[in-house]
Formats: sequence, structure tokens, C-alpha cells
Amino acid sequence: MSESVESFAQLCAAVEKLRPEEHGFAFFDPSATPTHSGRLSGWIIPAKDLSDVAGMPTTMGSVHRTYIAEDTDEFISAFRRQGALVPGKSLSPEMGLTAYTEPVGLPHPDNPTLPGHTPGGSSGGAAVMVARGLVRAAHASDGGGSIRVPAACTGLVGFKPTHSVGFANPVAQGFITATVADAAFVHDIPLVSDLRPLRVGVLFEPVHAEADLADHLGAAVDAAAATLSAAGHTVIPVSRPYGDAPFAAFKDILALRSTKITGDASPIVSWLQDLGLGIGPRRRDAAVTEFMSVRSQLLRAWDIDVLLSPMLTFDPPPIGYFSAMKPEDDFYAQTQWTPWGTMFNISGLAAVSIPFQRIRTPIHLGALRASQSELLSLAASLVPDPHRRVED
Repeated sequence: MSESVESFAQLCAAVEKLRPEEHGFAFFDPSATPTHSGRLSGWIIPAKDLSDVAGMPTTMGSVHRTYIAEDTDEFISAFRRQGALVPGKSLSPEMGLTAYTEPVGLPHPDNPTLPGHTPGGSSGGAAVMVARGLVRAAHASDGGGSIRVPAACTGLVGFKPTHSVGFANPVAQGFITATVADAAFVHDIPLVSDLRPLRVGVLFEPVHAEADLADHLGAAVDAAAATLSAAGHTVIPVSRPYGDAPFAAFKDILALRSTKITGDASPIVSWLQDLGLGIGPRRRDAAVTEFMSVRSQLLRAWDIDVLLSPMLTFDPPPIGYFSAMKPEDDFYAQTQWTPWGTMFNISGLAAVSIPFQRIRTPIHLGALRASQSELLSLAASLVPDPHRRVED
């Protein structure tokens, strides 16, 4: 791992010495300057390459989709107005539709904590640059775990904030950060110094696919549960909250959204497009209705404040592991790898992935009735050391 970068000049020097696979940038502007001053002055926050920054190329995860943006997306404009410097764009898979990052015709970012293996996705480039110490925070988005999966793969903090699920929207905007404190700061969410006792449900059972859980990842959840219990929180086991209908609805919504994509596409994007084109109005309406009911289903199923679960079922696999499969098998294998996180995209509830004890033992916390402030404060209580190292 590189030494932590503290200035833009140091970042420019570090990026120049690294290959794109190592630094995670799809585009880097060494002449970038802040546009405003404010609470984020001094922060260097690259934008994910699914979002526009005026004057910079946007690839949407494919060299064939590249264009120069004329405007800047509002979420990025908001943190720029607070003083953050946006020096470029982070690598993402095509249209952000996979939990790994292998953009078409562009470099495939390498996991700094486990070379040769995926850093996850779809915010994989963002995770790489934070894990390598190039930046403290990178813009990310999460439509099915795309902030939390790469954070889990690289020993980082991935916080998906509460978001509106209006019109069956699964996507939230946020950041991948080095620490919980940094996540709280960039989101302007205060941490609670005197956290009330919370009811924490512990879930090991995969929700959206049948999958076996690696022993070391299950042990991390056990240890986290014991730590929370010792701290005075009520810890109780919970079971799968619903059947197969919510994830089937999510899959249909993802496929329907994919039908809006134009031009030649990668195999998995094409498969999702074809799936979406086969969905008629009645099935579409049923999917939207089911999608919009998931938050109430979760709250009925669990009388808890926070859900504790694994984030992944096994360690990050080698680059190319998923994409070597047929698209349908690829999609299911990704779901087997991370069968818990999507609940919080469908429900719109806040969730966070944090490294617990070791880099490759991530755990997942989701807010059912707890506030975002309480969720991050609980996460901070489990990761008290702000110093993080890339070696395991």
C-alpha cells in the first residue's frame, strides 16, 4: 500500500507512478482545482464514472459509451460546493450492473488488499483508490450493494444512506471511506457519544440465494454480536424475513431499467435487456408493487433496531471469475456471493459494511428502526481504531 496522500500534488505524483489497474482512475486531471470552499475543503473526492462531471469524459463503464459531459450531476455538484476537489473519475463496470468491476475496453482494477482478485463493484475503482491510500473518500453509488460490496472486498467502510424508493428506485448515492468517522463526516451525519441500548437482530441465513457461508466470515458476525451484547445491546437471532418474491421483483426492476440502455452491450447487460423486454405490463406492475412493499415487510418481520449479518459469503474471487460464466449463471453467482445487502436497496433503509477484526472479515449492519446517526455510531463502536492497514 502507498503511504497516505495528504495533498493534491502528492496524489498527482502517486497516480503517475501507478498503472490504472492500481490507482482505479478511468480519467485523472492533474490540473483540477476546487470550485468552492466549505466544510469539505481539503478533501479530494473522485467521482464514479457513471456520473457526469462537466468537461470530463464519462464512459459508463465501456470505452464504446464515452462522451464529454456538459453538466455535472447534482450529487457531485453538492459536495463540490462544500469545497471538495474532484480530480477525475473512478472505474466502474458497464452501467454499474455487476458486483465486480471489469469495464468494457478499459482497465480492470486490482484489489490492493488481495492482488489478482476483484475489488468488488460496481464502485470498484473508488474502493481501490481509497484502499491504496490515494484519497480518504471516493464517490460511489449503490443499486444492489455497489458501495458496500467493494468496501467489504478491500477492508473499507461502505455506507449506503437512506434513499427514496419512489418509482421502484434501488439506487443511493454515497461514498466509500477509510473510516466510519470519515463516512459520518462526508455525509454530515453526527456520531452519538452516548448510544442508547439497541435491539440487534443477527441473521446468518442467506436471503436472496442459496449459499454456503465461509467459516471465518460467520465467525466475524458471531464475534461482533458478542461485542455488542457485552456493550449492553440486546442481541437476538432472527430468520429470513420473506420468501422469494422481493428479489424476483428486484431482478425484474433491474431488467426493466436495462431496456433503456442503447448500443452494443456486454453479455450480462444484453441478457438483462432481453429479460426486461420480455416483461409485460402486468408483471411490471406486480414487480413494482412488491418492490415498494419490502420496507413494511422487513419492519413487520423484525422487531429490531439494527440487523447484523455477513456482507459476503466468501472472499473476493480472482478477476474474471464471474464474467467467465454464462450471464444467467454470472448473475446468480453474484447473488450467492452477497445475498443480504440488496434488502436495503429495495427497502431504501440505511446500511453499512465495515471491516471487523481483520480486513477480510467484513460485517454488515442495516438500520431498521435506528437512525443513520445511531447506525454509524454502532459501527464506530465496532471499529474504534482509525488507523487501517492494507496488510492482513
